[in-house]
Amino acid sequence: MRSGTVFTQGLRHGVGESPYWTVEAVRQVRYHVVSSEGLFDPGNTALLTGCPDAPMYPGDRRLVVMDQNVDALYGGDVRSYFTAHGIDATVVPLRADEAVKQWDAVARVVDAMNDFGIDRRREPVLAVGGGVLTDIVGFAASLYRRGTPYIRIPTTLIGLVDAGVGVKTGVNYERGKNRLGTYAPATATFLDRSFLRSLSLRHISNGLAEILKMALIRSEALFGLLESRGAAVRADRLQGTTEDLARAADAIIAEPIHLMLEELQPNLWESALERCVDYGHTFSPTLEMHALPALLHGEAVVIDMALTTALATLRGDVSEAQADRVYHVIQALGLPLWNEVLEDPALLDEALRDTVRHRDGQQRLPLPIGIGRHHFVNDVTPAELRDAARLLGERARGYAPWAGALVPEQVGA
Repeated sequence: MRSGTVFTQGLRHGVGESPYWTVEAVRQVRYHVVSSEGLFDPGNTALLTGCPDAPMYPGDRRLVVMDQNVDALYGGDVRSYFTAHGIDATVVPLRADEAVKQWDAVARVVDAMNDFGIDRRREPVLAVGGGVLTDIVGFAASLYRRGTPYIRIPTTLIGLVDAGVGVKTGVNYERGKNRLGTYAPATATFLDRSFLRSLSLRHISNGLAEILKMALIRSEALFGLLESRGAAVRADRLQGTTEDLARAADAIIAEPIHLMLEELQPNLWESALERCVDYGHTFSPTLEMHALPALLHGEAVVIDMALTTALATLRGDVSEAQADRVYHVIQALGLPLWNEVLEDPALLDEALRDTVRHRDGQQRLPLPIGIGRHHFVNDVTPAELRDAARLLGERARGYAPWAGALVPEQVGA
């Protein structure tokens, strides 16, 4: 009998009329974020040796799932790279944009993994594309054989600074943004900003929205850099073609990644629901899904931030002068202040109710205090939201019309 057994490592055994067991265990998480430009240049070995937990050797196999737009531009370089280093790579092109970020896309990746006969211990899947692609592949990898390692190689700015550094995966379901998903860290994310040279300026702006988010809630210095150099760095597509632009681009990419990882690391599984990185993500999921395909993710996020800046102004936490600085930077970065979906108060009410549902019965809404600081509130009313939307609408009419919808989609959406 086990009545006298002493268990270790968190297993407790109660005895009596109704025996019970309580299991407590901790899973160690370790993943790497590695920066290397020209990742698929034949002489660059970062992809082979840069991650100690996923090295590649001659004779190895890899399944590479690649955004079909990225494949059109870089597929030849990617295939040549693996051939040059003796890696047997199978490349699977996949359409990956918000309109098809659904379960069917996950199933296609699972089918590819199954057909490949992947060795889940030794053959991590490589995901090469924007945030939508890496979300899809990460979700599929987390499900296949209850967890298969994967590596992210983001090719968009939003993938570099946001989707590529966290642990969440997911796809949309019905009208819900990322309603299906898992927490599944990639073994490594490789950041190569040379991919950004082929993006449209609209997609550069899309990523700058997530950088602006971190500035508004965590770093007045980063906001100042975006204010002074953001437009020029955007026009340069963060390639650093001059010494001054290189310094600015380095900081504009590295600082928000560091701030994001500082926030994520102690709360990877979101056990604490007051997360400042949720700024801009209270109303944007609902706005984005209702406005598809008119808005990209970052565009919806920045409209959320503009709305909550107006809300914070009405509450006295952001001055009118500070709000004007925020609106000017949003416009200078090629982002919208307004979308007609804000004219529907019922939509904002729905977004607020949905937020309360998935934040355990409270709003836990991060709002800015000035520029670079934040606090959390639980008392926003529908009437306040309508007033904030009216105020934002009045401010937006004073700015140049946003022409983002006229810019053609480019690689890595």
